[in-house]
Amino acid sequence: MFGNMMGKLQEMQQKAEEVKKRLDTISVEAASSDNLIKVVCTANRKITNIEISEELLKDKEQLEDLVLTTVNKALEKAEKVNETEMQGVAKGMIPGM
Repeated sequence: MFGNMMGKLQEMQQKAEEVKKRLDTISVEAASSDNLIKVVCTANRKITNIEISEELLKDKEQLEDLVLTTVNKALEKAEKVNETEMQGVAKGMIPGM
């Protein structure tokens, strides 16, 4: 029984690592409400690109506010994808989760 449980645990760890690698290949994009800033990140919550409209370069305060808001929006989307993928691994390995 204990050996079977250890085998399941190792299998779950391996699947979790596979999911983490796959999450690096999933891109999530968020844009500010006026589309002046776009942020792209992986589902592992790593920012890969930020696009800023030339228009914003004249207003430092607005630029900073929009960057913060848009980055957080992208990271929230990435977190949801990450949680969904990791829950899929757990459900497949642990009955009743």
